[in-house]
Amino acid sequence: MNKGRLIVALDFPSVDQALAMADRLDPARCRVKVGKELFSRGGPEVIGALRAHGFEIFLDLKFHDIPNTVAAACRAAADLGVWMINVHALGGRKMMAAARGALADYQNVPLLIAVTVLTSLDTEDLAEVGISSTPEQMVMRLARLAYEAGMDGVVCSARELAPLRAALPADFLTVTPGIRPQGAAVADQKRVMSPGDAIQAGASYLVVGRPVTAAKQPLQALAAIEAEIGSVVA
Repeated sequence: MNKGRLIVALDFPSVDQALAMADRLDPARCRVKVGKELFSRGGPEVIGALRAHGFEIFLDLKFHDIPNTVAAACRAAADLGVWMINVHALGGRKMMAAARGALADYQNVPLLIAVTVLTSLDTEDLAEVGISSTPEQMVMRLARLAYEAGMDGVVCSARELAPLRAALPADFLTVTPGIRPQGAAVADQKRVMSPGDAIQAGASYLVVGRPVTAAKQPLQALAAIEAEIGSVVA
């Protein structure tokens, strides 16, 4: 099974829709991601419901605030029993270190990763907010900072995987959104890659949304991605 690679994004506007999709997936074959919209609708209860379905959960809230606030938020998330939490690397070293320290006393410590540059952004978008670096340069800078601050890994586009893998230890995790199987619509993502190419480039986990959740047969769509991964994994 490829459960270790695949995270399905439950980006739905209602809890009922998200749980209906969970019923059509298999927790033995994937994990699920709960983002801002779904968590804002369903709160901790949706996490409990998905855990009751047997899913391990990536809570994708991208915490970004002063260090004490982010540390408290990470503890609250860990108390929900989630598998993975993320913060935003742009919050800086002190914020990330505080998040790391907040989880030190947990017996089952969630993975803690940092968002680098959103996959919807390109060089022009970064320039508009005063960042002169390219997305690739910014990802590398933030990934190194995240590693130094004790993060378990980063969220990054698959297009930044090769230089990141060359610069940081092999056990530093890479969580890769913007995954689109061959022929799938790109939608609002700008820096995308196919599942097989992303795995070959060094992705630890793949986040897949609409190619699975908008499919008529989600498990068939998931199986196609599993097959593509299997074709490149020895």
